[in-house]
Amino acid sequence: MSAIKKLAGETLIYGVPSIVGRFLNLWLTPLYTYLFLPAEYGILSNILAYVSFLQVILTYGMETSYFRFAARSENSDRVFASTMFSLAVTSIIFTFFVCGFAPNISNWLGYKGHQNYIVWMGLTVVLDTLCAIPFAKLRLQSRPVKFAVLKSINISLSILLNVFWIFLCPKILQAYPNSLIHFVYNPEIGIGYAFISFLVSSAVTMVLLIPEIKIVKSDFDFILIKKMLNYGWPILVIGIAGMAILNIDKILLPKLLVNSVDPIRELGIYSASSKLAILMTLFIQAFRFSFEPFLFSQLKNEDSKKVYALIMKYFIIIGLFIFLGVMFYIDILKYFIGSSKYGYHEGIKVVPWLLIGNLFMGIFYTQSLWYKITDKTHFGAQFSIIGAIVTIGLNYFLVPVFGYMACGYAFFAGSFVMTIVSYYKGQKHFPVKYDMKRFANYFFVAIVLYLIEINLGLNDIMGKIVCNTFLLIAFITFIYLNEKTDLKRLFNFKKR
Repeated sequence: MSAIKKLAGETLIYGVPSIVGRFLNLWLTPLYTYLFLPAEYGILSNILAYVSFLQVILTYGMETSYFRFAARSENSDRVFASTMFSLAVTSIIFTFFVCGFAPNISNWLGYKGHQNYIVWMGLTVVLDTLCAIPFAKLRLQSRPVKFAVLKSINISLSILLNVFWIFLCPKILQAYPNSLIHFVYNPEIGIGYAFISFLVSSAVTMVLLIPEIKIVKSDFDFILIKKMLNYGWPILVIGIAGMAILNIDKILLPKLLVNSVDPIRELGIYSASSKLAILMTLFIQAFRFSFEPFLFSQLKNEDSKKVYALIMKYFIIIGLFIFLGVMFYIDILKYFIGSSKYGYHEGIKVVPWLLIGNLFMGIFYTQSLWYKITDKTHFGAQFSIIGAIVTIGLNYFLVPVFGYMACGYAFFAGSFVMTIVSYYKGQKHFPVKYDMKRFANYFFVAIVLYLIEINLGLNDIMGKIVCNTFLLIAFITFIYLNEKTDLKRLFNFKKR
C-alpha cells in the first residue's frame, strides 16, 4: 500500500507541472491571436508542428530505453553516459544540418528570408533533446520535487519572455520611443520572439540540469548503445505515428491547399480554433496521469474488470459534458482566439470534430489498458500506425476539397478507427464487459441536443446562452436519472 501511495504522490508531482504548463501555455493563444494576423500565427503553428516530430525523431526512443536499461543495470551511470553520448552525437549532426541549410529549409517551408526561425527552433529542439535524459534520471532516482521545479521554471520563463517581448516591449516603445528597450527589442522580429522565448527557456533549463550530467569517458559502452537502439526503435515508430495523428494536419494543410490564396492564413485560423478543444485535451491528460498507476494497482482485485468498465462510463459522461459545454457556449469562448476582424472566428465550425475526436482518443487511451496489462504492447504500435494511416490519407485526399475542415474530419476518423480496432482486439485478449448500450444512449442524447442547438437558429446571444443552458441541464438530468442508483452506491461507499 505504501508503494502505491508513493507512486500516486510522485505521479501527481510529475504530472501537475505538465498539465498546469499546458494550461498556462494555452493563455499565450490570445496573446498571439489578438496581436498577430492569422498568417503570422500560421507560421508559428506550422513550425511547431515540425518541432513535435523532430523531438520524437531526435530522441529515437532512447528515453524509454534509458528507463529500461538503467533500472536493470548495476551501473546506471554507464547507461546514462552511453545514452547522452548517443543523443549528443546525433544532436550535433542535426545542429550542423539545420544551421548549414537553414535558408534552403526556410525556402522549402515557404518562409523565404526567415531562416532565423529555423535556426532558433532547431537549437531549441537540440537543447530539449539533451535535457530529456537528465529529466529521466531525476524520475528514475525518485526526485520528483527537483523535476517539478525545473519543469516549472522552463514553462514559467517561456511564458514570461513571450509576454515581455510580444506584449510589453511594444507598449514601452510606444510610450517611450527613446527608451533603452531598443537594446533588447526589434519590432521587425515580430512573431519570431515566440521562437526566441522557447530557445532561451530551453537554454536556461539545460544550464540548471548541468549538475545532473556527470559523465566519465570510460562509461561509454557502444555495445550497450546498440542494444538500446534495438530496444528503442519501436518506441520511435509509435511516437511518430502518434504525432502524425495529432499534428500532421498542421504540416499538410499549407502544402495541400494549392488553390488557396493564402494557405498559411488558413492554417492560422485552423490552429487557433483547435485551441478551443484544449479543455478536452487537458481532461484526458489529467485523467491519464491518475489512471495508469491506478490501473496497475487494481490488477489483483477480483472486481477489477467491473471497475475498469465503471471508469470508462464516467469518462465518457464527463467527456460528453465537456463537448456540450464548449459547443453550447462557443459564442463566448470564441473570443479567446482573437477578434473577428482578423478572421479567426471563421474556424470555429471545425471545433466539434476536434472535440469529439479528442474524446475518442481519450476512450482509446482508457480502453488500451488491456494490452498494457497483458504485456502485448506491440498492439499499441499497430493501432497507432493504423490511426496515422487513416489520418494522413484523409488529409491528403480531403484537404484540397474541404480545406481545414478536412483536418477535423481526418482527426476524428483516425481516433475513431483506433478506438474500434482496439476494442475488438481487446475483447479477445482481455474481455471487459462495457455497457455499450448505455454508452451509445449517452452519445445519442448528446448529439441530438447538439443538433437541436445548431438548428434553433437563435441570433440573440443572451437568448441563445439561456436556451443552451437548459439543454445542458437536460443532459445532466438525463445522466442523473440513468445513473442515480450507481451514484448513490458510489457516495455511500465513500461515506463508509
